[in-house]
Amino acid sequence: MTALADARRRAGLTALYLGIFATIWLSVPESEPPWGALLVAGSVAALITAGAGGALAVQARAWGPLSRDAVTDRKYLVIFAAELAAAGFGAVLLAVTERSEYIPVLVGGVVGIHFWPLAPVLRDPALRILAGLVCVTALAGLITGMVSTVSPGEVVGTGVGVLLLGYAIGALIRGGMTLRASHP
Repeated sequence: MTALADARRRAGLTALYLGIFATIWLSVPESEPPWGALLVAGSVAALITAGAGGALAVQARAWGPLSRDAVTDRKYLVIFAAELAAAGFGAVLLAVTERSEYIPVLVGGVVGIHFWPLAPVLRDPALRILAGLVCVTALAGLITGMVSTVSPGEVVGTGVGVLLLGYAIGALIRGGMTLRASHP
């Protein structure tokens, strides 16, 4: 597979996965109109972005077989499993201690942290910027939940959803630029 096709495939997969997760995060907050309508619109945009990312990844397959790296796949799975275990254990602990309103904060923090080791594995250094922004969003949700009546889930769900959607759209743009570079 050519380097351009590989870059396009990675961009498409990034848009696909982050678009799906953006949809999930944007469904966390329970908001009344007009915010509720905006969250639904954001979820629809995220699903469209995910679909476009999937199409981009499939289109890249036409350029040749996908290259697989067992070591990279294993690293990815270990990071993903650690993320699920930490988020799951923490969520259960918060639920048992009757602090379930902070589950989105914990999960958001874990998601943010997991992007840091994924950056070199996925060959996407900008994931470290996303990691920092997601962690800051989780911290903002924690502080907001502690000092106001605003639900931490509203802050974290909306913030992380918007960040993931923005990153997914950026991946589509990068993938489109590789498409244009391959067809001058």
